[in-house]
Amino acid sequence: MAVPKKRVSRTRRDKRRTHKKLTAVQFVACSKCGEPTMPHRICPSCGAYKGRTVVETEA
Repeated sequence: MAVPKKRVSRTRRDKRRTHKKLTAVQFVACSKCGEPTMPHRICPSCGAYKGRTVVETEA
């Protein structure tokens, strides 16, 4: 089994971990009602996708 001859430095360790992070969820305004929704998904409040009504919702 391989054993490192010396400790890995903090800089090298942190460089390796730079991609291990969470990204914030992005929101866009719905083109019909203006409510914030996630991109490429049907608006939960009005049921629109790409400017047209896809799902009928209760008013």
